[in-house]
Amino acid sequence: MNPEVSIVIVCMNRMDNLYPCLQSIQEHTTVSHETFVVAYLFDKANLEKARQDFPWVTFIESDELRGFAENNNLALRQVRGAYTLVLNDDTEFSMPLIDGLVADFGRLPSDAAIVSPRLVNADGSLQLCGRPPYPAYKYVLQQWHLYKEPIDNGSGLFETSNITGACFLIRTDVFRELGWFDETYYFTPEDIALSTLARERGYGVWCDSELVVTHKWRTTASRLSPAVRPAAVRGSLIFFSRGRALSYLLLGLGVWTAEMVKRIKARLQGRELDHLTFKHITRSIFTRRTPKEIFVRYYNELRGR
Repeated sequence: MNPEVSIVIVCMNRMDNLYPCLQSIQEHTTVSHETFVVAYLFDKANLEKARQDFPWVTFIESDELRGFAENNNLALRQVRGAYTLVLNDDTEFSMPLIDGLVADFGRLPSDAAIVSPRLVNADGSLQLCGRPPYPAYKYVLQQWHLYKEPIDNGSGLFETSNITGACFLIRTDVFRELGWFDETYYFTPEDIALSTLARERGYGVWCDSELVVTHKWRTTASRLSPAVRPAAVRGSLIFFSRGRALSYLLLGLGVWTAEMVKRIKARLQGRELDHLTFKHITRSIFTRRTPKEIFVRYYNELRGR
């Protein structure tokens, strides 16, 4: 008999993240479920220990450089549940979150496809609750620090425009129809691309502010930003330009100028890691390289430093 929910988690060898996440699932979930962990670039000893400590989890080894979409898709193609929960490894909940998200579908219109919870930081402060429309010009303004995404967009169970990839529940049949995550992108904006495509296909995207998950992203920031950020910016420009060369040029000019200003400021202030990040971004905007190719190039450079 198939489970009601399939849970998919990607973890990059961070046992300090993974263990609390899996323990919270085990403690607070009563609906039938299966759990997949994509063990991304795992140390073999860590992988063996995790398998022993969590025998109810299916671990999928991922030993090549892959992005958010590629790693998730390794597991998504194996899911059997009516619903799929995509969950970051640096999340943790203290309530029956998954049960609540499943129950929400019983109250929503038949065209509802995705429900996300309220995200809070490790200190309990609000991180994000639903996401409003995010047109291309706001993306450019955000690079200039002239726009900040609203973090609180509604209360109760309300319809929203976009999700965050840290935690959301989606109907598996819809996810399969949409082709899972779009592997064009590398780290961002896979979540916005997915919710945008869902809405374009006539599906509803919702948020339940009463269901809360802790997302500890501030405590797990990576020193890989000189590789991650350039790939993310390139992917975002590809998404927001929607295949139109002129749109890409105009958006790219706006972002390139903003990042060049940041690059000069970081150099003057002696912030070497930031300067390297902004340098890589400005060099990646007007290139034919894919987001993945950009990441791999700069990741290998960082490993050789």
